[in-house]
Amino acid sequence: MRSIRLGAFVLFSAVAAVPAIGSAQMQASGQSRAAYKRPSDAELKKKLTPIQFAVTRKNSTETPYKNQYWNNHEAGIYVDLISGAPLFSSLDKYESHTGWPSFTRPLDGAGIRTLTDNSFGGSRTEVRSVMSDSHLGHLFDDGPAPSGNRYCMNSAALRFVPVARLAAEGYGRYLPLFKSAAGPGVKH
Repeated sequence: MRSIRLGAFVLFSAVAAVPAIGSAQMQASGQSRAAYKRPSDAELKKKLTPIQFAVTRKNSTETPYKNQYWNNHEAGIYVDLISGAPLFSSLDKYESHTGWPSFTRPLDGAGIRTLTDNSFGGSRTEVRSVMSDSHLGHLFDDGPAPSGNRYCMNSAALRFVPVARLAAEGYGRYLPLFKSAAGPGVKH
């Protein structure tokens, strides 16, 4: 893994060349949400892939079934690609047959916000990251019981952190979720 310093943050480039700004450094330094400053779009355009930039900054949508996490069944959490804020857990991920990663609920409701999206001739509920103000995807009411929620997210807006890496990347507080969970951490 290669890292590039971007102001107070470190941009990580994994084997698949998927960059992300790690929150471990933000947490280790005690930096709060109020102190977080999203890099400019010009900086992000240099660091993100074209699809990551189009999704997160231009509200685009990636192609179904041809994205990184739609079929990921590994246990762990999904974080905001730009800020590193924890967003979703594999424990709440399910197979929606839509071609995008879908979740029944956010990991921490404080990490996301919803807005009305009237683009494309209809009204939908857009989901954005609170920390980076990135477009993540949309919320639909056709998910499984009991909530009926389907948080349909773009892989290009997320970075997956497997359970084995949670502590090392500053997300150790989520380990108890997986130790007490039955099964592999994915609901089908």
